Amino acid sequence: MKTLTALLLLGLLCSLHTTSAAVIALETATECCMHFTQMIPLKQVVSLRATSSSCPRKALIFTTKKGKTFCVDPSEAWVQSHVTKIERDRP
Repeated sequence: MKTLTALLLLGLLCSLHTTSAAVIALETATECCMHFTQMIPLKQVVSLRATSSSCPRKALIFTTKKGKTFCVDPSEAWVQSHVTKIERDRP
């Protein structure tokens, strides 16, 4: 009886972990930025995207050649310059 109870508990924990992993994946799809990076060289930036409108702070997320992501303040002059150059160079 103890073995059956332990197996049921293990099965429940596994299904809970799978469910919570799906929730985490959904949450990361709506990334929000709490802190901003000061400066990133333009030659390192390969893409950009805006954060969700449901985020408390408006931000852009730059992705570098190494796959790292950085939150940046879209009101900063250097960010606006990077965005203009990136969008101009898009095919």
